[in-house]
Amino acid sequence: MLSEEILKNMQKIVDDCMGEETPACVATCPMHTNVKEYVRLIGEGKGEDAIRVIREKLFLPATLGRICAHPCEKKCKWNEGNSPMAIASLKRYAADNFDQEENWDLTTEPSNGKKVAVIGSGPSGLQAALDLRRGGCAVTVFEKLPVRGGLPRVGIPAYRLPRNILEHEITYLDMLGIDFRLSTEIGKDISMDQLLRDYDSVVVAVGKHQGRVDHSLEHWDAEGIYSAIDFLKEAALTGNVADAGKSVLVIGGGDVSMDCARTAARCRNVEKVTDICLEEDFQAMPASTAEIKGATEEGVKILPSRAIQKIHINENNRVCGVTLCKCVSMFDDQGRFAPSYDMNDTVELVVDTIIFAIGQGVEGDFAKGILEQHPNSTFTCDKLTLQSSTNEKVFCAGDASGESVIVIQAMATGRRAAQSVLRYLKGVSLIEGRELKDTWTYETKLDMPTDWATVSGSRVDMPTTPVASRHKNFSEVTRGFTKEQAEEEATRCRQCECKLCMKECIMLNDFTECPKALFRDYLEKGPTEVDRMIAYSCNECSQCTLKCPHSFDLRENFRALKAEFAEENNGIVPLEALAPSETGQEKECSPEYCTVVNGASKARTVLKKKKTKYVFVPGCTVPAYSPSAVENVTRHLKECLGDENVGAMLQCCGKVSAFMGETSKFNERNKIAIDKLDEMGAEVIITVCPSCFKIFKQTAKNQRVISYWDLMHNLIGIPDRAQGVGVGSDVVFNIHDSCVTRDEPTHHESIRWVLDQMGYTWKEIEQSKGNTRCCGVGGMVCSSDPELYRRVYTRRIGDFNQEHIISYCGSCRGTFETADMDSLHILDLLFSGKTYMADQACKRGYKDEAEMWSRRLETKERLNSFN
Repeated sequence: MLSEEILKNMQKIVDDCMGEETPACVATCPMHTNVKEYVRLIGEGKGEDAIRVIREKLFLPATLGRICAHPCEKKCKWNEGNSPMAIASLKRYAADNFDQEENWDLTTEPSNGKKVAVIGSGPSGLQAALDLRRGGCAVTVFEKLPVRGGLPRVGIPAYRLPRNILEHEITYLDMLGIDFRLSTEIGKDISMDQLLRDYDSVVVAVGKHQGRVDHSLEHWDAEGIYSAIDFLKEAALTGNVADAGKSVLVIGGGDVSMDCARTAARCRNVEKVTDICLEEDFQAMPASTAEIKGATEEGVKILPSRAIQKIHINENNRVCGVTLCKCVSMFDDQGRFAPSYDMNDTVELVVDTIIFAIGQGVEGDFAKGILEQHPNSTFTCDKLTLQSSTNEKVFCAGDASGESVIVIQAMATGRRAAQSVLRYLKGVSLIEGRELKDTWTYETKLDMPTDWATVSGSRVDMPTTPVASRHKNFSEVTRGFTKEQAEEEATRCRQCECKLCMKECIMLNDFTECPKALFRDYLEKGPTEVDRMIAYSCNECSQCTLKCPHSFDLRENFRALKAEFAEENNGIVPLEALAPSETGQEKECSPEYCTVVNGASKARTVLKKKKTKYVFVPGCTVPAYSPSAVENVTRHLKECLGDENVGAMLQCCGKVSAFMGETSKFNERNKIAIDKLDEMGAEVIITVCPSCFKIFKQTAKNQRVISYWDLMHNLIGIPDRAQGVGVGSDVVFNIHDSCVTRDEPTHHESIRWVLDQMGYTWKEIEQSKGNTRCCGVGGMVCSSDPELYRRVYTRRIGDFNQEHIISYCGSCRGTFETADMDSLHILDLLFSGKTYMADQACKRGYKDEAEMWSRRLETKERLNSFN
């Protein structure tokens, strides 16, 4: 049974692992377009695939590529580098160059016999109609205007959104069989009651076509005064505003005010356009930088911190001028909108046309007595399902729902309304079993640290037409990306995801998509439904933890699982492939292959109570590799620390048992070693094996543990005959640091110091020291999964840039020799007495298991010679 601590660790990973988290651009898009994927495809030159990905969510890609307010860009990771991705521009590139009608998906569900009316052909109404038709409904869209598209068609100027682009994309709905009734006003041509009788459900998707002017001003209703929507609508339908004068004043600081100003500049009679806003400067204005720039380029004069104090009219009741006062603040102490003015700081302007871009409302008279309308003009409805609060057959979308602010959000409400209608028509719950966040912006947990000092590149913006060519026409201003520009911009994408552990760990990719999914399966399904091999495939190198932004400890979970599996099998590892390792461990711990060397010299062995201060523990792999090295280290220690103070113990620490999850066996075998050390009166344990160092640091309560490398570096120095022995060598070494002691920086520095003392040349690699990688042996993967072992050591070999490798772990050295590298243990250099040259490269390890045990016995004999 796993401990509560391990279960909590697993749950924390499930809760907080970012492996499945959505990139901010996707989470922020109300329609959750797969921005990351289509941008990647554009960068790879796969435009056809990119538009296919876009159209999975959006049927207006070319339109949105031009007019979307792109909230995704505001959350782009590149904002930290002050250069967010041009996501909308890339969408436009894909749509303009690769969107083909023959590839449009015309499939729908079989007819369900239901009829649905949609009021309004703006973005929300069109999206609702589309999704309802795909869901099997017969759909009729009623539109008051003679054209389709709602506010994008009559509220966004043609120089931003050419009419043919929008209309072409709407024809997709024609292909699906959706019926459009244009110039049909609900409440006038057809009553709302009639719709409710004739249709099984109604989606109200009317936009904010009701303009506003400031009624607090005297002469607000004079000739020459327009609301923004009325001004833009006339320009959109006729290509001009016939009654516009020569000097136009626009009130407002948002994108709509910029649209009005730039549209006015294109009208035939207009000679001068001025915009005033309450904000103190361009940076404070809510209008986009691009729109402000476009307006100023086209001659619009913007006066910040100004408001109308008085409107002047002539004898014909026509505007002839204004007095402007200064706005000194926009908000009160509580942050509420409450502008205050300096009435003595005034400016006089001569104008004959005023456009108020101060907001719009929803026209709701058509539904009076049937639907309840808020004071803010939107209809009351459930915010989750968008079902009307007063009529269950009616659902609201877009501006009518009170939720939409931008086009992409309007489309998302249209989708949510359609989903609700389909549920309503089936007679099922509108909430139960439904993922509602698929039509809302939400916050992602994905937050990847980035060192922007190491990242190059800056945003590529779409080119625009020369200012002179824009005069008095509504031709499109923004040209769109070339192939080269689009691909340059797309390749800047950070492709935000976590999965750093997956990119590092080979074995995790064999079993799961990410740790979150892995441990969720374990917690939900239980251990019997999870592949046990994953626990026996972990190298226990902790690279996953190092890479993880949250430093999640996966190793302890896998260790616990192995322990649980062994406990269920009477304390013995149940994996057949590891049975020989258990047998070998038993043998390594047996008296036949173990010995103890006391600190006293031969002449003083009668001193039964003599304590041995320093005990050298060579481990298991080094004695099986080089008996002479063990003997030489012992002799060096005795020479430097005193013969009577130094002993040795050839006894396994039990690490292999720990690797296999045999907790009881490990405790039993490790206790043998600890008891011997205590009997010897040892104060300091000296190791050359990284695993022994770590094990004894954990289990030896009465001794301090130090590596031979640190001891040489800090106290005794290297053997005299090793000083400068490497000078003149033609070899350049790479150093492989053991993953077991990656968190022991003194070991790393001491090894390099030893090589420097010997005079050998070495070259550092990127994956070294605390960032080192496992050789593949860790966790006994060499035995449990030899093929994985091969892949791990092959990857590690790729980290090296030299042919000669120095290790200070016997298992690591043997692995690289298996991989046909010239692999030496640092002890080979310390005690050879001669300079190592490239032509001395050879195989040094034992040929077979018999030779391994033979060398182990030889080590025992050499150590016994000190007794």
